[in-house]
Amino acid sequence: MDSRGKDGCVYPNNLQTDPNEVLYLSEEMVGPPYDADNTYGWAKLMAEITLKAYYKDYGMKSVSCRFFTVYGERGVENHAVMAMIARAFIKQNPFEIWGTGEQIRNWTYVKDIVEGIVICSEKVDDDSAINLGTMERIRVIDAAKEVLRYTGHKAEIKLLPDKPIGPYNHVADNSLSKRILDWQPKVKFIDGLHRTIDWYFKTKKVEEAKKIFKRMLTER
Repeated sequence: MDSRGKDGCVYPNNLQTDPNEVLYLSEEMVGPPYDADNTYGWAKLMAEITLKAYYKDYGMKSVSCRFFTVYGERGVENHAVMAMIARAFIKQNPFEIWGTGEQIRNWTYVKDIVEGIVICSEKVDDDSAINLGTMERIRVIDAAKEVLRYTGHKAEIKLLPDKPIGPYNHVADNSLSKRILDWQPKVKFIDGLHRTIDWYFKTKKVEEAKKIFKRMLTER
């Protein structure tokens, strides 16, 4: 059986434009007419569709796990949470945030994601797609403020609305995973964030982080 992580970027952009709307993205919202999140989202969507075709034509069992903004120890700086932590670590001032800061995310701790993948591989084998994400709604600006508070870094926040920001309202509905997997995240964002900050500050060296930060910020 094939068990793949595909990403929540397969969800239609047109549903995720209003950060003030209380929106939770459920699996059935992905369908024609498709509107995935740029090239990255379309690549993930094509992988899901390919698995469905293989299941239909050859009976190959599969499950597509839709991750929602994974973060945690051993992450790198090309993801938002890790970039925020790195900015505090190198004492960036002003402290830059891509976008308006109003973007809504549901950052999901890596240990919860790993457990979800294992359970999916054991219980789902019919080409289904399933969300793995917390339903906590966190504004980017609030996450940044908590990074600054917890690290003790006192800096001016500078918003960069001309930078890539992604969807404005990107939060999972994990009702399906609760029902068929008996899975839901155990780690609250604030707890996982603190764990990740502690790991980063313990394992990194400031001068080395400064040298690679700009490159790592955009490198995949």
